[in-house]
Amino acid sequence: MSTVISATGLTKRFRRTEAVDGLNLEVSEGSIFGLIGPNGAGKTTTIKVLMNIHKPTAGHAEVLGVDSRRIGPAEFTKIGYVSESQELPEWMTVEYFLSYLKPFYPTWDDARASELVRQFDLPLKRQLKHLSRGMKMKAALVSSLAYRPKLLVLDEPFSGLDPMVREDLAEGLVDSADETSILVSSHDLGDIESFSSHIGYIENGKLRFSEEMSSLTARFREIEVTVESTAKIFQNHRWPHTWLRPDTTPAVVRFVESQFDPERTQNDIRSMFGDLVQISVNPMPLRAIFVTLARTGTKTAA
Repeated sequence: MSTVISATGLTKRFRRTEAVDGLNLEVSEGSIFGLIGPNGAGKTTTIKVLMNIHKPTAGHAEVLGVDSRRIGPAEFTKIGYVSESQELPEWMTVEYFLSYLKPFYPTWDDARASELVRQFDLPLKRQLKHLSRGMKMKAALVSSLAYRPKLLVLDEPFSGLDPMVREDLAEGLVDSADETSILVSSHDLGDIESFSSHIGYIENGKLRFSEEMSSLTARFREIEVTVESTAKIFQNHRWPHTWLRPDTTPAVVRFVESQFDPERTQNDIRSMFGDLVQISVNPMPLRAIFVTLARTGTKTAA
């Protein structure tokens, strides 16, 4: 499978601050790639480097086979870009805004634009300045999908939106995924989990891991072990390196297994705790996985 985005050793420095630090990234064609990480991790800076808004300090990135430093108008006829802080010409009506953009994109599809306007229930005659923030994001997304881009890049598209608007936007993305590869950075992990095929976790400017969503959610489990007493545990307190955030009470041990395997994990638990009473194994949503990684670091979790 070919890649629509690739980065090797990508670095962006602002004076003494290294916002992106030797980042390696690949986004495969046809994927919906969710980029997650704590605030200040480098997600937005990475996207701005990929979109040629910032020049990299070091390293190399390609978008649709073009050096990111050379992306210009011709490339943007194949790339859609929607940012949380994106400014729109607010004096325009929705209808005029879409008509204004149409000549810039040779592949603009009037039927697709009309379909999206109906799907998002956009008021064509209303000026953009009179739209809610959610409606403005819908208008921006319509303007980026109407020309059927090969790649759509979204930076925090769901931030501050109500659940119904987020659901509408997510539905629009899924409907476009057959023809458009998508890179989306977001803190709204419930939305990301609902439609992403791949997840990348960025921390301190580095991509700590990247994998399919199904693989990520399969290997993380919350484990609760009930024992007669945890007193013996502290005599040899060496946890397996894949056990994250261990917590003990007099009779219960809780931790997150970051490399869950039913047989191996059970064997590790039985080797650790002799007086075993009960093992509880629970799957984790993306939000819980994210919190675990953010609070423990990811060197042992990848």
